[in-house]
Amino acid sequence: MNKLLRKLTDISKITRRAAFSDMEQQIKKYKYGSDAFMQILESRYSCHAFTHHPVSESKLQMILDAGRMAPSAANKQPARIWVVRSEEALAKLHQVHPCYGAPVVLIVGCRNEEAWVRPYDGINAAKTDAAVVLTHLMLTATDVGLANMWIWDFDPSKIREVLPETREHGIYGLLAIGHPAAGEGRPTELHDQRKPLEDLVIEL
Repeated sequence: MNKLLRKLTDISKITRRAAFSDMEQQIKKYKYGSDAFMQILESRYSCHAFTHHPVSESKLQMILDAGRMAPSAANKQPARIWVVRSEEALAKLHQVHPCYGAPVVLIVGCRNEEAWVRPYDGINAAKTDAAVVLTHLMLTATDVGLANMWIWDFDPSKIREVLPETREHGIYGLLAIGHPAAGEGRPTELHDQRKPLEDLVIEL
């Protein structure tokens, strides 16, 4: 009986040591507590060329749901997302911007009159709300393994012209998503250029 108890005690010690060893490895592995989100931020880049390989429906729905969960000023939720992926809709959008050949382009806009207005200076939150939605979409696309490009160099009036469904809204950004083309879709030399924290952060 005593031998059995000693064996059980030894097994318990071994188990505790193994668990402690695993914990040590986790502490060393996770620089930020859990660095999964930081890895998403670090791995995301602006993709300049996409293949024609389609985006799966399940991934697209996850991306769109992330946009739905984006916070907005006073929770007004004025943003709208148009999914451009049919050949006809993409051809119309390409009259305004080629979107780097992406198989799916998300247009993010807001009906400005639905957004919260800051009473102190009259600033409308629509642009900020749209930017937060775009950020959710962009980072979730990265998380599900899709390359993406936040596009801002376009004429909103021309988008409203070729896609009249957007006509009643301010158009604040396009997000091209898909699979990167070999070679051409890689990050540019500007990707890793970031200002040091001391140039960005001011402590008061």
